[in-house]
Amino acid sequence: GAVTSIGDMMISLPHDQEEWYHAASSDLGCPRAEDEEKLVREIKACIEEKDTLGGTFVLSAHGLPPGIGSHTEWDLRLDGRIAGAIMSIPAVKGVGIGCGFDLARMKGSMAHDEIFPSDQGGWSRKTNNAGGIEGGMTNGEELLVSVAMKPIPTLGKPLCSIDITNGKKKEAAFERSDVCAVPAACIVGEAMFCWVLAQAVMDQFGGDTLEDLKGRWKSYLRRVED
Repeated sequence: GAVTSIGDMMISLPHDQEEWYHAASSDLGCPRAEDEEKLVREIKACIEEKDTLGGTFVLSAHGLPPGIGSHTEWDLRLDGRIAGAIMSIPAVKGVGIGCGFDLARMKGSMAHDEIFPSDQGGWSRKTNNAGGIEGGMTNGEELLVSVAMKPIPTLGKPLCSIDITNGKKKEAAFERSDVCAVPAACIVGEAMFCWVLAQAVMDQFGGDTLEDLKGRWKSYLRRVED
């Protein structure tokens, strides 16, 4: 996973594997050092303002073959399972697969991922707007899930609330608060993402032992590659 924005500072997605590696070693999950410096300044400024920041992060998974999930059963659709699991994380308010909400502003000719003959045989795509899932199933491309997290509600400058004993106006209580928990939520999101993908693979291939699972996985790969 990689943090792609904090507050209103938009950071572009990693462009290559090296940037994904940098994101994995970054305290903020940031793919580029120069972007991380900007995010640190934004967080420090918010500390001075006694405010909090939300943001977004992106989850990525490689190596899943086409056909994991279901196009017929609503509760087995992989995009639905992923969205439900990620939305269960506290403070998460939005989940998008691939280009997500941006797809609503595109024409069909720009939104859908065209299929082309591959020089190596078979077929290939030049875009991945669908984020690796079509019809509730993986399509063999990289799985991309974007997640939006709201700011923490406990502020150093407390918001207005009421005293429930008398109904009168009162400032919200303040004990302590992180300024930005997006990087921590990204780690939780990665764990939930992996859990759902592992469940989907087990549902599809089953097996009482890891050797059984590996055998069925390899057999399936041979079949879809043919």
